[in-house]
Amino acid sequence: MELDFERCYRAVDSRDQRFDGWFYTGVTSTGIYCRPSCPATTPKRQNVRFFPSAAAAQGAGLRACRRCRPDAAPGSPQWDVRADVVGRAMRLIADGVVDRDGIPGLAARLGYTERHLHRMLRAEMGAGPLALARAQRAQTARTLIETTDLGMAEIAFAAGFGSVRQFNDTVREVYGTAPSELRAARRGRFPAPGGAGTITLRLAYRPPLHAGALLDFLALRALPGVEEVRDGTYRRGLRLPHGAGEVTLTPADGHVTATLRLTDMRDLAPAVARCRRLFDLDADPTAVDGTLAADPALAGAVAAEPGIRLPRSVDGFEMALRAIVGQQVSVRSARTTLTRLLNHLRPPTTDVPDEPGPWLTGFPTAEEVLGVPDEVFGMPAGRRETIRALAGAVADGSVDLAPGGDREETVRRLLALPGIGPWTAGYVAMRALGDPDVLLPTDLAVRRGAAALGLPDDPKTLGAYADRWRPWRSYAVIRLWRAA
Repeated sequence: MELDFERCYRAVDSRDQRFDGWFYTGVTSTGIYCRPSCPATTPKRQNVRFFPSAAAAQGAGLRACRRCRPDAAPGSPQWDVRADVVGRAMRLIADGVVDRDGIPGLAARLGYTERHLHRMLRAEMGAGPLALARAQRAQTARTLIETTDLGMAEIAFAAGFGSVRQFNDTVREVYGTAPSELRAARRGRFPAPGGAGTITLRLAYRPPLHAGALLDFLALRALPGVEEVRDGTYRRGLRLPHGAGEVTLTPADGHVTATLRLTDMRDLAPAVARCRRLFDLDADPTAVDGTLAADPALAGAVAAEPGIRLPRSVDGFEMALRAIVGQQVSVRSARTTLTRLLNHLRPPTTDVPDEPGPWLTGFPTAEEVLGVPDEVFGMPAGRRETIRALAGAVADGSVDLAPGGDREETVRRLLALPGIGPWTAGYVAMRALGDPDVLLPTDLAVRRGAAALGLPDDPKTLGAYADRWRPWRSYAVIRLWRAA
């Protein structure tokens, strides 16, 4: 990745937080690296180097700034836009694939040799997959050190390190201090640790964030026992690689407060990655809104509600099944059908107001859905068989709905399944795969929203008109739904 020095330096000089996560500032005179918005005095030009990733800065021998915490900056929004191998690799690394399956597992998921994958990531990110995963482990370790009372050995293995010595050496190298000193310094700066397996942390985002629109969207589609929205907070159950989890997300000024309950601390990094993906926290709202506001038909809506996000998913199969159930029915009707399916697979979880309550549960797996009898579905036979075809394809691996899946290939395979057409495949691409440039011109609510804004509501004409919204047509869909 090429970084223009003048543009980057201007962003640093103005402390522009919109560029946090886009690049990192290395200061050779102090040996630290920062996010662009770091409040410290702007370093002299001759002492500055710019890096495309925290891992690249660490590889140059720099440690993370303790003041601006660059390792906790929002992720780069380019991984949402890009569907190439590097973008897919970055999403999989964030989801913890390297920690679970190693570099061979990551390369196999992407369909490339380890050597070629290393070469591509080095060229784009300034660091190979192992260094990128190591930087993430260091951030996970710091979070556990500062927000839990776990022992250092437990933290080392929960963060993905192979040994306590490797953990100690990495923390010293990245943060310039021992793990015990990081814990001693946390007092008064972080919330007191909760119960066993409970972690509270802040998830940064680039402002603005229209929290009301995000929570309204999720509340309308919330499934009992899986998720709920209450008093400005979203809560849901998670299925994670090593066990169950639950998250509570509360939007605040400049961050989202996340409280995670995990049965296995090794799931911290993938849980955080999925929460960020669900709330679209790595988006660049300035770029999105700037493109959409250039259209006079959308300019008023963008000015009135800046920072509308694209609600995504924590489970690709869940989102694909929701899309099939929602074919040609209302959101309320789809929710009723899905609730019936959930009640068959397990009793709904009820919560006790003002009490922690029992855990919400994650959505059923493809294998579980395959075993559901016909009478439970309560839908036409054709749609029921479409669900079974999807579940079978996901279960045998022929359809990859993970964040690192190949978007074009996944859409092609979805369209090959009986009962899945362009609307369903597009909805899955938008919300499960995170494609920011999907238009659903035949969607009834999209057409109603277009008509409300004075836009053409004929699918073909609307499709041609929407070319001016590229590469953010998915965000335009959200705005059209709101207009409807």
